[in-house]
Amino acid sequence: MPTIVTEAKIFACTQSQVLGEKIAKAFGTELGKVIMSTYSDGEFQPSYEESIRGTRIFIIGSTNPGPENLMEMLLMIDAAKRASARHITAVLPYFGWARQDRKDKPRVPIAAKLVAKTLEAAGATRIITMDLHADQIQGFFEKPVDHLFASTIFLPYLKSLGLDNLTIASPDMGGSKRAYAYAKASGSDVVICYKQRAKANVISHMELIGDVTGKNVVLVDDMVDTAGTLTKAADLMMERGALSVRAICTHALLSGKAYDNLNNSKLEELIVTDSIPVKPLSDKIRVLSCADLFAEVMEKVHNNQSIASKFVM
Repeated sequence: MPTIVTEAKIFACTQSQVLGEKIAKAFGTELGKVIMSTYSDGEFQPSYEESIRGTRIFIIGSTNPGPENLMEMLLMIDAAKRASARHITAVLPYFGWARQDRKDKPRVPIAAKLVAKTLEAAGATRIITMDLHADQIQGFFEKPVDHLFASTIFLPYLKSLGLDNLTIASPDMGGSKRAYAYAKASGSDVVICYKQRAKANVISHMELIGDVTGKNVVLVDDMVDTAGTLTKAADLMMERGALSVRAICTHALLSGKAYDNLNNSKLEELIVTDSIPVKPLSDKIRVLSCADLFAEVMEKVHNNQSIASKFVM
């Protein structure tokens, strides 16, 4: 009988090549080779340049907009399925389209569920991701989902700062659970910002619930897009007597006027991961790599070992 190949192989989508190389190195292997052919009209086709028959493969790629990142992941999964890979794990450091996780008004899609179902239809047998915009997105999948928390990366860094009178803050009501988890782990107080939006990415009003006088405040959120909420919250807290304000955000989308907002704000530091490639256009940004976290979890998944220690909020 033929021998079943049990080695794991790691591949990366185009925009996650750098992170993929870091993860592969931490995993103890080299990144697999994929050639991406592109037609003149923009259509593209991935091709695995090595056999993956009977193997467990990990495909690394964040699916942040534009749509080509998601489409590339889907094509990579489909190609792996048709090449007879035994297990296909989609590693999504950032799960894009996650802000559309419910119908908040008539005649709109639930894009997060559509993406989940599309990944499964393409052939993904497992999903590994980090800091979903909403925990319940896991329920959109029928396949196993390993939902990791970047707190395992951020909390040691936060401790290394040695901040006195530390207070954890949530920039909105929706992030209060995350803020309370960080506060519990760091033994600190919690404050919450209440905001009202005029429209997407535009805040009409913000108010602070709690006292930050004489405190070193750390805002915690899953993503930073235009940085409007974070910078407005930071300025408000400094006005209310905070000694300093930092922000921890797992996914650095940083679109629109994000860098201008950061540079013109009273925010002392923005701490992010490299789940999405970060442009170093502000001295206030510190990037902590999530490569070791993903590599360790991928190795445990491959060897059928528990990853419970990585579910730390």
